[in-house]
Amino acid sequence: MDSLVTTEWLANEMGASDLRIVDATKHLAEAGRDGRAEYLAAHIPGAVFMDLGDLVDAEAPIENTLPSAAKFASRMQALGLGDGSRIVIYDDSAVKSSARAWFMLRLFGAQNVALLDGGIAKWKAEGRPLASGEEKQRRRHYTTWSDESQLRSKAQVLANIESKAEQVVDARGKPRFTGADPEVRPGLASGHIPCSLNVPFATLFNPDGTWKDPADLRAVFSDAGVDLTRPIVTSCGSGVTACCLAFALHLMGKDDVSLYDGSWTEWGADPDTPKETGEARRP
Repeated sequence: MDSLVTTEWLANEMGASDLRIVDATKHLAEAGRDGRAEYLAAHIPGAVFMDLGDLVDAEAPIENTLPSAAKFASRMQALGLGDGSRIVIYDDSAVKSSARAWFMLRLFGAQNVALLDGGIAKWKAEGRPLASGEEKQRRRHYTTWSDESQLRSKAQVLANIESKAEQVVDARGKPRFTGADPEVRPGLASGHIPCSLNVPFATLFNPDGTWKDPADLRAVFSDAGVDLTRPIVTSCGSGVTACCLAFALHLMGKDDVSLYDGSWTEWGADPDTPKETGEARRP
């Protein structure tokens, strides 16, 4: 299974015993929308709902911190996702939250995970069938695993400002990156991590919400000054849209990519971390 599948492909695979479809819609608080309620009202038949708001470390000081491997595995088992599953994820979120689900599944050991190109919006636009209510799948064993090499801490990102061993690429929109627009979350400084580059996640998509092809994605990153021969750390506001960057790079065949999960929520709240405003400083 490819990492990005079409609505036509999914329609043809519906009913396969190993296929699991996941709605991973999560909205920002300011959107005033409820992903679970929307799922219950209308979803792709057979889809289960992955509650990204629950898949966090509730004890962490930073919101939206990744959960432990054990917690993640437990939640996946309850959803019927596990070893041997082919998992297709979609969302209906402005922040493309299915990419966060894709990143977590791969981080925690899932082997065969794809995103639905265009999400449920494209599925609906094509007049394909929908279901309502809660879907249940038989509980399935999920082998607990975590690849910590895919993550970076604040201390590691801080050290990288000096070493410049990795490129930090920020997925936030340009006005937030430059500091022209204030942060929505209270107590956060404006600006960006020193020496980071800016690839707004919205630039990864075509007007219809599908992903750009690998050649166009390569141009987006290159135009932003990203050297695709060097390792990359992705960042954003709270670790969600940074996963869009990771997925786009994966589509281009580049997997020496890690996530700064704390992102600007952690960095911008710490008065001791260095910060810059204005345009990115190109290498």
